[in-house]
Amino acid sequence: MQRQKSILSFLKKPSAEKQDSGGGGNTIETSSAPNFPPKHPNQNDSNKAISASTIDSSADEVRGTDTPPEKVPRQVFPVPGDENGSKNTLFFRIKHKFVKFDTKKFSFDEKQASDLNPTCSVLVNSEVQKELENGNLASEQMVKQSICNSNGIVKQGGEGRPLLIESDDDDVFGPDTPGMRPSVPRLKRLHEDICNPKEKSDVSKLNTTKRVKFLEDLDGEKKNLEDSEMATKFEWLHPSRIKDAKARRPGDPLYDERTLYIPPDALRKMSASQKQYWEVKCQYMDVVIFFKVGKFYELYELDAEIGHKELDWKMTLSGVGKCRQVGISESGIDDAVQKLIDRGYKVGRIEQLETSEQAKSRGSASVIQRKLIGILTPSTMSEGNIGPNAVHLLAVKEDCFVLENGSTAFGFAFFDCAALKFWVGSISDDASYAALGALLMQVSPKEVIYDRQGLSKEAQKALKKYLVTGSTASVLTQHADFGNASEVRNFIQMKGYFKKSLNTWDHILEGIMHHDLALCALGGLTNHLSRLMLDDALRNGDVTLYQVYKGCLRMDGQTLVNLEIFNNNADGGQTGTLYKYIDNCVTSSGKRLLRNWICHPLRDVEKINHRLDVVEELIAHSEVMLLLAQYLRKIPDLERLLGRVKASINSSAVLLLPLIGRKTLKKRVKVFGSLIKGLRIGMDLLLLLQKEGHMTSSLLKVLCLPLLIGNDGLDKFLAQFEAAIDSDFPNYQDHDAADSTAETLSILMEFFVEKAMQWAQVIHAISSVDVLRSFAVTSTFSPGAVCRPKILAHSRSTDSEKGGPVLAVKGLWHPYALGENGGLPVPNNMHLGGNKDAYHPCTLLLTGPNMGGKSTLIRATCLTVILAQLGCYVPCETCVLSLVDIIFTRLGATDRIMTGESTFLIECTETAAVLQTATQDSLVLLDELGRGTSTFDGYAIAYSVFRHLVETVNCRLLFATHYHPLTKEFASHPCVSLQHMACSFKLKSEKSSLDDQELVFLYRLVSGPCPESYGMQVAKMAGIPEVVVESASKAAQIMKKLIGESFMSSEQRAYFSTLHEELFKTLLAVSRAPEINTYDAFDTLFCLWHELKSSKRMGATEQI
Repeated sequence: MQRQKSILSFLKKPSAEKQDSGGGGNTIETSSAPNFPPKHPNQNDSNKAISASTIDSSADEVRGTDTPPEKVPRQVFPVPGDENGSKNTLFFRIKHKFVKFDTKKFSFDEKQASDLNPTCSVLVNSEVQKELENGNLASEQMVKQSICNSNGIVKQGGEGRPLLIESDDDDVFGPDTPGMRPSVPRLKRLHEDICNPKEKSDVSKLNTTKRVKFLEDLDGEKKNLEDSEMATKFEWLHPSRIKDAKARRPGDPLYDERTLYIPPDALRKMSASQKQYWEVKCQYMDVVIFFKVGKFYELYELDAEIGHKELDWKMTLSGVGKCRQVGISESGIDDAVQKLIDRGYKVGRIEQLETSEQAKSRGSASVIQRKLIGILTPSTMSEGNIGPNAVHLLAVKEDCFVLENGSTAFGFAFFDCAALKFWVGSISDDASYAALGALLMQVSPKEVIYDRQGLSKEAQKALKKYLVTGSTASVLTQHADFGNASEVRNFIQMKGYFKKSLNTWDHILEGIMHHDLALCALGGLTNHLSRLMLDDALRNGDVTLYQVYKGCLRMDGQTLVNLEIFNNNADGGQTGTLYKYIDNCVTSSGKRLLRNWICHPLRDVEKINHRLDVVEELIAHSEVMLLLAQYLRKIPDLERLLGRVKASINSSAVLLLPLIGRKTLKKRVKVFGSLIKGLRIGMDLLLLLQKEGHMTSSLLKVLCLPLLIGNDGLDKFLAQFEAAIDSDFPNYQDHDAADSTAETLSILMEFFVEKAMQWAQVIHAISSVDVLRSFAVTSTFSPGAVCRPKILAHSRSTDSEKGGPVLAVKGLWHPYALGENGGLPVPNNMHLGGNKDAYHPCTLLLTGPNMGGKSTLIRATCLTVILAQLGCYVPCETCVLSLVDIIFTRLGATDRIMTGESTFLIECTETAAVLQTATQDSLVLLDELGRGTSTFDGYAIAYSVFRHLVETVNCRLLFATHYHPLTKEFASHPCVSLQHMACSFKLKSEKSSLDDQELVFLYRLVSGPCPESYGMQVAKMAGIPEVVVESASKAAQIMKKLIGESFMSSEQRAYFSTLHEELFKTLLAVSRAPEINTYDAFDTLFCLWHELKSSKRMGATEQI
């Protein structure tokens, strides 16, 4: 600041005498200094004051010697009052520090003026510094006249005297910059630093503080200026004034964020190119629209903000109507579109329908015709980097009325754009929305659309719950275009949708229970796709019925989550999942089919055994597995290639576009050629398998193949297309499209699609071979023992002579859980259910220490059942299994804060679904039920639920608990088996006492209940301080003494089961009856005797 004062003192207003003598010709007068043209024609009042003080580029600039010169002659100011340039004045001694550029030679346009950032840097010599220290130069009043600004303008300190020229850059002048310091020899500076270290340090701190504050103010003003400069020029785009097409504000419940209201007056004032853009954009506010201008694609206004934010493109003021815009050349548009789609944006392109020469031929004032040709979204991608997994767009419609049994009905429809397939169906669901969860887990949609006014809050919570379970987020979108069933039917017929479908859409709907809901969902889906300009896909797509549960092992959404079938619960990835364990597929279509099989395990013994036969033969012939892999690796994604070929039928409009039309045609040639060549490899594979005698019989029972050989076989038909490709498109991978290419390709594709159903069967057969080979590879290279399961049919009878449902496994281990030290888990034996030879209880009451392996054991049991009914070998030495119709799980303790669901509420909701739906053939897994509430309430609920499942449902049940009184209540129950996960203690060292022992988990299932859960030992292992653990141990002993009598009474329950309690209640009721017929009494006693005799045969009466 002191150095600035010295400079200001030389520029202060000269005296009247010196003005007269000097002539005043060298002073810069304010009235004669022109201004820079403003950057925007419409600026706010704050900017008007700034522009009033700006000077034109013709005005003289004052720059320091540290500013790089701009190749102009260097001139100096004449000395005021001395025309001869006397050297005796102090000004003359520093005048060589100043330069004056003759900038009249340079012309500046508006943009250059806006980018100009002049900087004033002044150097002061040591003599001036001495004058400054003596106080002989600048006064405090002169300093106050200088005002700092961040707009790169000259501020006037007095009448006609430019004082400071400031800069927008971060490199502004300040009191602590090298350019502001006096030019002092280095040795002298070192000497001064040594002599006055404290003084220098204090000054430096002061100057630094001032500089930081100065820069903070400067940055704030700079940011505000940039924001005002880059604000939209359209008032109807401002958030405070924006409206949808029907002039509704965002606060309106019916506000449609997809549309925009543009005032008619504003639209009339636009140029022709502006109208082209905004007439499209106002209907697609949710889409990023690229506008083709010459050889560039540009984004405007709100879309320009997205391009600036996501792609780091520089935003400028130009383009259509001089608005905010960013852009990219033709060569980079595909990458830019893909990046935006990967970030979740919908992207459209307005292309030029003609060249500039063609437009000029229509007249000099003609504007190039443009049109929106397509919209790409993350859920409708058909090419590019979409991976092997299916990309689905799902539409859901909920019934407005609750059914008689309290359930809710949903209609749904979803679409795979890459494969050009539609599925439609309906479900009935309860209050837990487990069926809706199963649908979401099976389909795994990229985007879900639902009726704006037709989905309850509970259903929306269920959607949000299951859509966040995977590793990739899904988009949930509201739409108001669903319509009623009759409107949808008329709309589909009017548009001619699904005409090329292999199955007629109205026939498919007839087989759906809630067909009106399903039709409404299909209408919402078709409306959405029509808006995205996918009418060709709607006309050529296949419609298929989708059933969530029918004909398969039923697993609801929560079961798929609990068992980590597709995504683990740690990070949502596929590591540590059943899908990852058995996925050894080579082809992308095989991976998608494998996922579909896992979602729908079989419930037909014959079909399961047919798959097992193929897997067994593949395991026995490893050379066949190797040969299959060699063929499959050469096969592209035939399913998606067939879908793209079908989508190209009767869609030649895009081929007429300049530039993009030829590029699209080139892609279609490559797709069709790849499909034909890939089918040839797949056909050779199937023909080779047919020649293998030992494989033919078992494969034909699994695969559904069309006629391959003969005059009418697909092999001969395919050979004709191969010859056509070789002759017309020999270099189909990079074909140079000619004028006749489009017509030739169109004819070939139309002939090919005539047998689309047969080609789809061939592709499905190839994918099935890939999945069965994956099962065989998993079994062959398994680290542990595997076996072929023995599958028994459903057994509805409880007669002991015939036996009930059974689940018997020996040497069971978890297929992808690591044991101690990275080895295999400890194998265990389990037997649930009986047969005519020996009786085994259907229920396993499992206890054991924390971390003892209870959850791992029950999960392994479930996974074994799923693998067996898939037709795959199972991870155990032997397995005998009666078909399971439903798997229920209640595992872990979680809450959902975002949906307002507590841990205990989730427990009860999942348990309610079990009690309402489970059958005798179900498999139920309950882990630590009741721990989400108080001890007494939790125990009471666990007791009641367990007793109901044991005595009423009588299903195969694995019940893990830490409520040890339950083991006393059901110790002698004939339908309950008590077992626990074993553990032991060992001394930490040879010198350790008996009290200082370490708990060792054996992970082995043994008979009998566990004495306790050993929570204190586990607490020590977790790192809880020993003081706290000792205090807890004392508190536990006191509690046991306080309720000792209750513990003693619970011990006595081991000799008197709940079943016996019911028998004695019946006897007591008979004895108290006032009037009873003798024969009725004998009949009652006979029934009780028969029941006791039966329980004795099962080994239960021995414990009475």
